[in-house]
Amino acid sequence: MEYIWAFVIGGIWCVIGQILMDGTKLTAPRILVIFVVTGVVLQALDLYQPLVDLAGNGATVPLPGFGYNLAKGAMEGAKKGFLEAVTGPVNVTAAGVAAAITFGYIVSLFFSPKSPKR
Repeated sequence: MEYIWAFVIGGIWCVIGQILMDGTKLTAPRILVIFVVTGVVLQALDLYQPLVDLAGNGATVPLPGFGYNLAKGAMEGAKKGFLEAVTGPVNVTAAGVAAAITFGYIVSLFFSPKSPKR
């Protein structure tokens, strides 16, 4: 059942993103920021943790999950003091950011970007 919930919740985030791309004039970077901020706000309101408990990686892997992790790290760090509140989000998301940079670099060695034709 975990896999089904992960697929459904992750799919819902993807559908929302696709609707925003097709139905609005928002650019992809703005949609990404909206998703990350949505994750932060939902975690701040204590609404994202139940979603994570239900869907697991279906809720933590998409962009709102990144915002959730940032907010969660900041909230946990704030309990320990100012310095931890500042560094907490970095500690929580460091592995994911490092992996994204590393794999992005490796892929860039094999492929060259091309601008879309207009």
